[in-house]
Amino acid sequence: MVTDKYNSIKKTSIKKNIISNENMPIYLAIVLQEKKILMAKAIKILKYTIIIFIIFFIAICIFFGRRDIPLQNLKLKYANQQSAFINVDGMNVHYKDEGNVADTIPIVLLHGTASSLQTFDAWTDSLKNSKRVVRMDMPAFGLTGPFPNRNYSIDNYVNFIHHFLVAKNISKCILAGNSLGGQIALNYTIQHPTNVSKLILIDAAGYPLESKSTPIAFKIARIPILNKMLTFITPRFMAKASVESVYENKSKVTQNLVDRYYELTLREGNRQALVDRLTMKTDTSSIPYYKNVQQPTLILWGEQDLLIPIKNAYRFHNDLPNDTLVILKNVGHVPMEENSIESLVVLMNFIKK
Repeated sequence: MVTDKYNSIKKTSIKKNIISNENMPIYLAIVLQEKKILMAKAIKILKYTIIIFIIFFIAICIFFGRRDIPLQNLKLKYANQQSAFINVDGMNVHYKDEGNVADTIPIVLLHGTASSLQTFDAWTDSLKNSKRVVRMDMPAFGLTGPFPNRNYSIDNYVNFIHHFLVAKNISKCILAGNSLGGQIALNYTIQHPTNVSKLILIDAAGYPLESKSTPIAFKIARIPILNKMLTFITPRFMAKASVESVYENKSKVTQNLVDRYYELTLREGNRQALVDRLTMKTDTSSIPYYKNVQQPTLILWGEQDLLIPIKNAYRFHNDLPNDTLVILKNVGHVPMEENSIESLVVLMNFIKK
């Protein structure tokens, strides 16, 4: 009866565009009742949505959540007889110093983001026959782990390299770096020019990034909230997809290679360090000083690098006054891994000049 009367009131009010004083209380009561019903339905839907989300989140954590791998376990697998550790800036830095001990100007190799000193294994196996080769797990990566102060600026990395070289009594070196390591090597050369005899930039960062393809882990690390999840939800397939994205020839991405990248990411503190590093604002303040670099510089680039495209190689070629540019065909972002033989020939020819 109330509903019939409400409908009658509604029809009448539409015609007259008014509601009489007599019917107003009934009309307001029914409207309020309808609002309560709609609110109850909305709350019920919200509850179910939250429950479904919680179940989904728990399932994700169960299937893809990963605990840190104890450092000691990682050392057993990724440190060997050539490994050593040295305290620099409050970190127990993993490094290898191999080859000709009589070499007074060693080659120092710096890896890139989410990588480790093993990225230069193939190069080192050949270089150490005639050169002294020094490489380390950079802070935030490998067995070294994060900066205690969580400062992942380029300047802080440059200071770290300087302190490491001083600790190793290396006053002059050939400095080489890939990706982030290349940007650090270049900035170190600008700040400490007398300490570097030659510079080698391998698909180096250093200009505003205009990637054609970015590893999925890098993308997630830059997204607020999701990047918090990355510190404990880190599926192996994400590591595999990320490594494949920087290779031109995906068939060269082996299970052991993926395991190395993946497991070292699970070192305590490294996942948060990756997020900290990738959320840093891009530092391009040194670009005006590139023209002041007088050291002979090799710019070595994979033609199919989608993370730091080849146009950046030409930018370095234009800005650096004393450089040699070599482009490797059918190679991606990490030439020393993907095509170690051809890239090593280019490196050796440059060093011997």
